[in-house]
Amino acid sequence: MPVARLLWQVAGQMLGSPACGCWIATPPLRFLGTSPRQIRADANFHSALFSETDQPRVLITGGLGQLGVGLANLLRKRFGKDKVILSDIRKPPDHIFHSRPFIYSDILDYKNLREIVVNNRITWLFHYSALLSAVGEANVSLARTVNITGLHNILDVAAEHNLRLFVPSTIGAFGPTSPRNPTPDLCVQRPRMIYGVSKVHAELMGEYYHYRYGLDFRCLRYPGFISADSQPGGGTTDYAVQIFHDALKNGKFECNLKPSTRLPMMYIDDCLRATLEVMEAPAESLSMRTYNINAMSFTPEDLAQEVLKHVPEFQITNNVDSVRQAIADSWPMNFDDSNARKDWGWKHDFDLPELVTMVLNFHGSDTRVAQAN
Repeated sequence: MPVARLLWQVAGQMLGSPACGCWIATPPLRFLGTSPRQIRADANFHSALFSETDQPRVLITGGLGQLGVGLANLLRKRFGKDKVILSDIRKPPDHIFHSRPFIYSDILDYKNLREIVVNNRITWLFHYSALLSAVGEANVSLARTVNITGLHNILDVAAEHNLRLFVPSTIGAFGPTSPRNPTPDLCVQRPRMIYGVSKVHAELMGEYYHYRYGLDFRCLRYPGFISADSQPGGGTTDYAVQIFHDALKNGKFECNLKPSTRLPMMYIDDCLRATLEVMEAPAESLSMRTYNINAMSFTPEDLAQEVLKHVPEFQITNNVDSVRQAIADSWPMNFDDSNARKDWGWKHDFDLPELVTMVLNFHGSDTRVAQAN
């Protein structure tokens, strides 16, 4: 007799028989994902129910990225410092470590994940651990392990312990055959980079776990996001960060995209607020598990014209990077986020003028607006 079936029958004898209302020990064991946890084939999970006064206990994986740190600050203001645990496999800077709580968490170590969830009575999990596009293309094997195998561990832990799970997605989840202007929530998705492929996988697996096991899975497709205190990391949308540094430093900027390249963008405060709002939305208000969110859509030329209002001597030139341009040309030009606005009341606060003013003021520039308003 297979070991799995033998264990199943032994468990059935220990827990009872059909006569006492317990489950019947007939189906064989199976594995969910790649974790060591074993679940009955007919298992059904239900998301945790929160009363109005019952605040969540939060774990953020991959938390040392900019979104993770920003989200931790937002959630700690909302729910209290001790209820939000930031985690990563990297050593945190002093100011993050001393802001606590911070713990080591490896998403590829299922036992470690499970211990953290159980010991800290976690109810919400934000999963930010991932290899992004450029790094992922340089090491596809590692990206597949972190972005897909790690995701499976997260899904299994979340399902087993009735967590409310958030996994971010991206404009990179779409490809050159997707409608681009606007891009709806549901359409053809054929990304050509491992990061985008892994995010489509995450969207579909999260939706499957929701319908199969009742997992409270929630996902947002982020546009490019801009933060006043961020440093450019070489990504396709990072020109919209670099332009501010160069404009204030030397009054000129060389853009690696065509002036007319239109992409959806968002100020980071809107991005973080949208993440919290979709997690707090009543489950019955959600008509889908993955939503587009958007705030604005602009080109390098649009952004340069807005910067000129504050820095009149600013000059922009173009030296197109063919690789980045090809990526941008395969991404959405504009997100249709009407479902998010209708279902759970999403509304952005920052348009392009407000974004530019916020970032330049943060850097202490002596802003000079050519015209009032």
